[in-house]
Amino acid sequence: MALHPSFPESPHAILDPAVRWFPADEALRENSMDKLMPPLVSELRKKVKEWRDSGYKGATDTSRYLLNWWFNNPHLLPKADGTMYEFQYFFAQREAVETIIFLYDVAGVQDKYDLMRFDSSSLVTTGMFDETWRRFVVKMATGSGKTKVLSLILAWSFFHKLYEPESGLSRNFLIITPNIIVLDRIRKDFEGLKIFFDDPVLPDDGVGGRSWHDDIQQISLHVQDDVRIIRPIGNIFLTNIHRVYAGDDTPASPDDDNTMDYFLGKRPSGATTDSKVDLSMIVRDIDELMILNDEAHHIHDPRLAWFKSIDDINNRLKLKDSALSLQIDTTATPKHRNGAIFVQTVADYPLVEAISQNVVKHPVLPDAPSRAKLVERQSAKFTERYADYLHLGVIEWRKAYEEHQKADKKAILFVMTDDTRNCDDVARYLEDSYQDLKDAVLVIHTKNNGEISESKSGKAKEELDKLRQQANDIDGWDSPYKAIVSVMMLTEGWDVRNVTTIVGLRAYSAKSNILPEQTLGRGLRKMYPGGLEEYVSVIGTNAFMDFVESIQAEGVVLERKPMGEGTGPKAPLVVEVDEENSKKDIEALDIEIPVLTPRIYREYKNLADLDVTALGNAKVPYQSFTEDQQREIIFKDLTTGKVTHTTILDTAEVADYRSVIGYFAQTIMRELRLVSGYDVLYGKVKAFVRDELFDQPVDLESPNTLRNLSELVATKTVIESFKKAINALTIRDRGDAEIRDTIKLRQTRPFVVKDQDYLIPKKSPFNRIVGDSPFELQFAAFLEKCDDVISYAKIYLAVGYKLDYVNAEGDISTYYPDFLVKVSDREKFVVETKGQEDLGVPLKMQRLKQWCEDINRAQHAKEYDFVYVDQESFDKYKPTSFRQLVEAFKEYK
Repeated sequence: MALHPSFPESPHAILDPAVRWFPADEALRENSMDKLMPPLVSELRKKVKEWRDSGYKGATDTSRYLLNWWFNNPHLLPKADGTMYEFQYFFAQREAVETIIFLYDVAGVQDKYDLMRFDSSSLVTTGMFDETWRRFVVKMATGSGKTKVLSLILAWSFFHKLYEPESGLSRNFLIITPNIIVLDRIRKDFEGLKIFFDDPVLPDDGVGGRSWHDDIQQISLHVQDDVRIIRPIGNIFLTNIHRVYAGDDTPASPDDDNTMDYFLGKRPSGATTDSKVDLSMIVRDIDELMILNDEAHHIHDPRLAWFKSIDDINNRLKLKDSALSLQIDTTATPKHRNGAIFVQTVADYPLVEAISQNVVKHPVLPDAPSRAKLVERQSAKFTERYADYLHLGVIEWRKAYEEHQKADKKAILFVMTDDTRNCDDVARYLEDSYQDLKDAVLVIHTKNNGEISESKSGKAKEELDKLRQQANDIDGWDSPYKAIVSVMMLTEGWDVRNVTTIVGLRAYSAKSNILPEQTLGRGLRKMYPGGLEEYVSVIGTNAFMDFVESIQAEGVVLERKPMGEGTGPKAPLVVEVDEENSKKDIEALDIEIPVLTPRIYREYKNLADLDVTALGNAKVPYQSFTEDQQREIIFKDLTTGKVTHTTILDTAEVADYRSVIGYFAQTIMRELRLVSGYDVLYGKVKAFVRDELFDQPVDLESPNTLRNLSELVATKTVIESFKKAINALTIRDRGDAEIRDTIKLRQTRPFVVKDQDYLIPKKSPFNRIVGDSPFELQFAAFLEKCDDVISYAKIYLAVGYKLDYVNAEGDISTYYPDFLVKVSDREKFVVETKGQEDLGVPLKMQRLKQWCEDINRAQHAKEYDFVYVDQESFDKYKPTSFRQLVEAFKEYK
């Protein structure tokens, strides 16, 4: 059940259905895959891939504009330090959104009968569907970004209903969360419509001739008891599940003997329960509604009041000649009590794939020798019986805490017990036995799935409100807590990211209906951005570990490692200044790097001077297309030729060249990172297309011109000609530079890198030299042996040393050299190593040479030089000293 050998490492890579994980041996893939997957998923993956490859043919204009904006456009977003980074949605998020839109827009799915067309198992029957309305379930591993999927679907439905005359979707939304902790998280995302602006959810105004940013402002958020109708459209009702019912049962109270219902929200029951939110009153005043259900595994039984309430909403809408437009459920574990998967599952991103692509942490268990040391002692006292397990958990947590603290992250220990009395016992034991946990253990009392009713009584509302806040804030350094002890139902989506160690001191019976992924889920969310491998150590009793190990049936490979005293931490590599190494004189090893003012810059005011008649482009032949060909407007990726945007024009529709010109202008601005000048550039592109692009002047209003513009040669000519001309017009070299600051390596803050090969240096201020290639480590080992090298360092991104230069495309780019070498207090070298030369090397070396000249001209106390070292020459000539290397390697001098 291993992953396919060609399964990609990047979570952004488009996944071919042929390489997806399935629960059987690889030899059975061709004949059995369709029957072993969720019954609708296998066929839908193939259909959606075909649709994606066609450029979303058959979708509405609104859907195509949004899909291309989200998934086929580069998105540059600002970081906290003011720099920009490229944001991409995970493919799992993309596939989920594409599948839902395909089912609605293209397949025209109305009900269960339409969905059953995609059954590849031949086992699905109508009796497996409890609802009569349209319901799609998305299965995504914990931590893979289900909330982003909900935000995209919400925006799609809103704009689809707003812009498409025949749309049956909705501009009103009911978002249901499983408990108040998750509700608080969702609220932060949606309050003030934050998620729509922080993420690239909204296309630029003007895309498709629409005002996306202005129109989204019609939406208002209503939370919990503040659910009220302000207007008939544009409402997001955010509530947790127990507020969805209407009835006479007593609401949960902070004074209840069992406070789980108050803390998480009352669980659904067969009978209706009390609520301050009567949804029947809401739908009386609105004619359209979509339901978005987060952590949807808790609402699978048609006997539950939740299901009956939604059924009632749908029936009331039908009385007004309407209906529930769509129900979207997202969950990592869409399974019934008997383990059968929800038949409505249309997209699946399993945990095994998420772990492989480093979207979530890797679970790590003690190896057999480590587990053999753990003894369950004969004692009536809970903490005495499980003292070995608790101690090993604390040891592993301490190691992780020490490593993560270097990167300014706080590791959290999570202990699960079987009832609240033992929960209190464990909390006291940890605080009394371990000084670093004194007053640092947070206790959360909840009921154990109805089996244990013990709990403290008489808690004041203020205390429980404070407890909720503490649970949400525990990741931060402002929180005093480092450990959590609880009997909390782990099926709920509590989103703490910094859990590095889980200790399980409870067994799970079949009646508990808890799945191993739900147990691990509280520790799977990642602490760091990017593709770093992260780990959560899982320790527990034999019964608990047997339960956790059953997840291997889902394809998850559980790593086992030695644990306990004397073993290393399982955490990302932390690179830091080696202050604690008594054998190093950090001050002597430190290297100073002068920081110069930017030499290369853009002069945006020159954009108006662009002469479109002098771009020097080859004229593109203007072709004549048939009426059928004119209706298909295709846009392709400039580098790959892949279709990114297809517009099918209705025969009655008037071709609008303005959106195409706008597309070109926006693409040029994004690729050049221009922050202003759209109006000027739009006019220039318009004139160029009309008069200079083709071998004859053209009529922009003609459908034939629009079809010509969709040809790759035309698109490439427009964008590349303008990029080249704008770079030539706006990029300037000041001719000199001044020293504005100094970087000292010893001031570099600790940072994490992915787990890879490294060298422990003696001559570097850093604790590790992590190589991006084997040759970098080979070169670092050479520097260690050179008697004429005082110190050296790998130039990590965290150092902050970078050079601006003009790349081969004529654009401003950033270059990070490889090494700094100090041969004396006065003389320092910047070294660039290359295993295989790329096209950008000469330009980078030219810029590095210029930097050295600028530095040496701006000051005379130190002397800076550079050297380029290619692996082939290095291996051939085998220098024995750094001075010998400098004298022999003269390329680019």
